[in-house]
Order: sequence, then structure tokens, then C-alpha cells
Amino acid sequence: MSAPRLSVIGTGYLGATHAICMAVLGYEVVAVDVDPAKIEKLAAGEVPFFEPGLPEQLAKALESGRLRFTTDIAEAAPADVHFVCVGTPQMPGSDACDLTYVDAAVTALAPHLDRRCLVVGKSTVPVGTAARLTALVQDLAPAGTDVELAWNPEFLREGFAVNDTLYPDRLVFGVASDWADERLRAAFAPILEQGTPVVRTDLATAELVKVAANSFLATKISYINAMAEVCEAVGADVKDLADSLALDDRIGGRFLKPGLGFGGGCLPKDIRAFAHRAEEIGVGQAVSFLREVDAINRRRRARTVDLVRGMLGGDLSGVRVAAWGAAFKPNSDDIRDAPALDVARTMHGLGAHVRIYDPAALENAKRAFPELRYGDSALDVARDADVVVLLTEWAEFREIDPDALAGVVAHRRIVDGRHVLDAAHWRAAGWEYRALGRS
Repeated sequence: MSAPRLSVIGTGYLGATHAICMAVLGYEVVAVDVDPAKIEKLAAGEVPFFEPGLPEQLAKALESGRLRFTTDIAEAAPADVHFVCVGTPQMPGSDACDLTYVDAAVTALAPHLDRRCLVVGKSTVPVGTAARLTALVQDLAPAGTDVELAWNPEFLREGFAVNDTLYPDRLVFGVASDWADERLRAAFAPILEQGTPVVRTDLATAELVKVAANSFLATKISYINAMAEVCEAVGADVKDLADSLALDDRIGGRFLKPGLGFGGGCLPKDIRAFAHRAEEIGVGQAVSFLREVDAINRRRRARTVDLVRGMLGGDLSGVRVAAWGAAFKPNSDDIRDAPALDVARTMHGLGAHVRIYDPAALENAKRAFPELRYGDSALDVARDADVVVLLTEWAEFREIDPDALAGVVAHRRIVDGRHVLDAAHWRAAGWEYRALGRS
């Protein structure tokens, strides 16, 4: 079977990464987006978001001549496999998933499909979406039922997206026919040749895999943070507790790190949309625990602010705070639902003079929250600070020497919102160190 020609609809984080990496793997790819500015940047070799390694892959893809960017969806028509990679944000005023962009992408693409081809959803959607879209695309496409729909959920981790695309730990193919399965295997042939496991399943299961995985991870994170609240009540140490649990091979240590909790554009909105959809189909009680998972996670932000206030006698008015971090996680410039910015904004609202530094997310933070103050480095924002608050676990924050930092701050106080600093080392250097769940 010859290599299929590919189109990628949507060039946000998922779509741009997928299009670039598939071209690097040897496929002819046309990437489509309705945003001319985004297309212009990508075509010029500029990745419009921060992702380590992706600019280098984009340069390779463009140099190969196999990757094109366009705003004209008609140019996607000759492709054999069309990947739909548009965003599915949380619906304003609701926990439901907003399918506006998915529906628009399929509605725009379908009238150009006049021969047998495969449309593949990669976006994270509520279960049942694929069945509805199958009917929609076959109704609108001139080729009718010769157009099939499949689902291939993505499992990208921000900061590791290139590796996760080129060397995934598994591929999930939700298909309705052997032909669709064969087309997907042809579209991922170089990856399958590496021995990557494939799970072939139905459309509904493929839709559920991503939200089920994210819900499991969110539950694990919130569990250890709930234990931190218990530790605070009894004077125990949640880090030692987590380290002990991690040695149990039934549990493991991944995602068992206490701290400020999760954020970003996936876990928060995915667990809310999953719970919402479960209620719609009459099984809300089965995943009702996800509401508490979300609530525990949200509480971490307020409790971190309370920890800072407690360190400073209960009042933040006029206090100079150095906030280290704005992105929801390191190696990313994503500030969606970022706990770091939420904490910084709350302290600002309580009268503190907050200055923020982040290695990658500063420009996004400045656009979203121009009322906050920013600095050029970790030491810059810490100058004359009454307290330093570590909110995103960037390597450069973890590696700062406490003695060097002591030379610029007004008071040696630090709140480790991510449990990444060596408490004994900082205390030995004369610092008052605090972290949630630790004495």
C-alpha cells in the first residue's frame, strides 16, 4: 500500500505538532487553519507557541518540501487521510465540552470530499461525538458513505510533544471497518515499524480513552494533595508519605507529587466535560468522584495563598512577593487554568506587590493579565522581596543557590508550591521554608 497523503485541520498545539512530525516521517502533508497569522508564521518556519524541539522539526519539514500550510480547506481535498486536530475548550458558563470548532472543521471539509477517504478525529471529545460526526460528514460529502470516520486520540504531554508524536507509548485506532484500520496503519507505518503497540477498538471506546486517562491522572494528583491536607492537620509530612507510597509497585511514584495541583488546557476541562457527559447519558453517579477531584485541586491554590499569608502574619497588604512561574507546568508557555497565575492574581488582589517571572510564559501572561507586574529573571523579581513563592517547577528555579538568592531579597522566606526544593538545604542556609503538607 502506498503512503497516503495527509491533511491536518487545525494548526494549534496538537495540529501543528502532528503535521510537522508526520512530514518529518516522510508523508506529504497539507495543514489548514482559519487563522492567517498562524499559517503565515508556520510557513515562515516560526512555531507560534513554546515547545522544545519543535522549531527544529519544522525547519526539517519545510526543507523537505513535504509540508504546506494554507487557509484554503479545499487544498486538503486530495488527501487520503484527514486528521481533525482543532481545539475542544470548556464551554463558557458550563462544564460541557465546546464542540464548535470540531463541527465547523468537519462541516467545512466534507463538501470537498468527492472520493473514498478517511476522516480521523484526534481532538478530545465527549463520547458519542464520532457517531454524530459520521452521519454529518457522510450527509455533506459528495462521496457519501465512501467517506469513513475514525478516532485516534492524542496523548501529548506539553514539553514532550515531539517525542510523544514520534515515539508514542501506544496508538489507539477507533474504527468501523477493516479498511479504516488499514488506512490508519498506513498513515502511521514508520511509527508501527518501531513496535509501537496498537489498540484497535470501536469509536466510542477510542473517544473515552483520553478522558479516562486524564481523569485517572487527575485523581492520583488530587489524592496526594488530599493527603497533604490530612498531614497539615496532624503535623505529618506529605513528602515522606508520598515517597513511601511511591515504593509500593502497585501505586508507583508518577503523578504522586504533592503541591499546587494541576492546570493547563487538558486535565481540568477534560474531567469536567467527562463528568458532565456522564450525567447526560445517565451514569453521572459512576464518576461523581471527579467533582471532588476537581474541588481538591482548586483548593490547593487558596491554601497556598493562606500559607504565604500565615508566613507573613496574616496580612499581604504592601508585602513584596516574588512569584516564580506563570505557566501551568515547566517546558511550556501555556497559561490556561495555570495555578501559578491564579495564586499570583489572588495575592495581588489582597494588596501584595507581586512580581512574576517565567522562562517561557511571560508574554502570554502579560497579554492575559496586564494588571500584574513582571520581571526579567528569577533574581530580578526577588530583589527586595519579603517572600519568594515557587509556583512552576522550572529547572532554573530548582537550581538557584539559596545563598545567592539571599543576597537580593529583603527577607529569607520561601514557599515551595511544588515540593521541588531541598528543605533541609534551604533551612541550613538560613531560610524560613514552607510547603503545603509539611511541618
